[in-house]
Amino acid sequence: MKRRSLLIAGTLFFLTAGYATRAAAQSEKGPYARIAVLRPHDGDTVDFEAGYIRHLEWHRQAKDSWTWYGWTVWAGDRQRWFIYATFGHSAASLNTPVSPAEDERDNISNVTPHAQFEGNALYEFVAALSTGDGVPQPTPRLEFTTVELAPGSENEFEATLAAEQPKLQGETLWFRMIAGGDVPRYVRLRPRPNLSAIIESNAQQALPEKANRLTSKITIEILTLRPTMSYGLPQTIP
Repeated sequence: MKRRSLLIAGTLFFLTAGYATRAAAQSEKGPYARIAVLRPHDGDTVDFEAGYIRHLEWHRQAKDSWTWYGWTVWAGDRQRWFIYATFGHSAASLNTPVSPAEDERDNISNVTPHAQFEGNALYEFVAALSTGDGVPQPTPRLEFTTVELAPGSENEFEATLAAEQPKLQGETLWFRMIAGGDVPRYVRLRPRPNLSAIIESNAQQALPEKANRLTSKITIEILTLRPTMSYGLPQTIP
């Protein structure tokens, strides 16, 4: 009986230690982000949103330590599409998402019947080009700019933006895509409280002329934060 008790205690110790190690790795901070896109099926937006909210409830019950932002595209060719993202991760934390198999099963049950996955990409925050810490403020509006470059122009592009960085006003976050699509590609996030703040900062919107010459395509979209379709936001700015 004593030996059996020792075996049970040892097993519990290793299970507890393993859980603590995974939890610590999952919450480790760093410069990496995941940004993904869902396109609700035509005429199925209401059911999609309800299913996605149910899926977030699974994350709550699983005690997910990651923060998930959810936005709807308000202005752009992808109007009404849904963008979700998580920021501020180390490489190690990306190795330890909460219960991946169960997460996928719940996604298949609640989300995929109502939407098509259109992309999932891994990005690295580029602090030298940015203001902020790589985790956007959860403001009601977000200007989301995608920049595709001519091959081989990354170093010159970043050097040009870094020289302009001291002139930036307001939170401006640049991310370099690591995997998930054609490269070189960057995204710029500019959280703002409302549309007028985006419009009034048009001068900040334009890239420097030298950087602009290096681009092959620039897409600017305006996103609307969906607090009920987000999880673990640090705060919600009304």
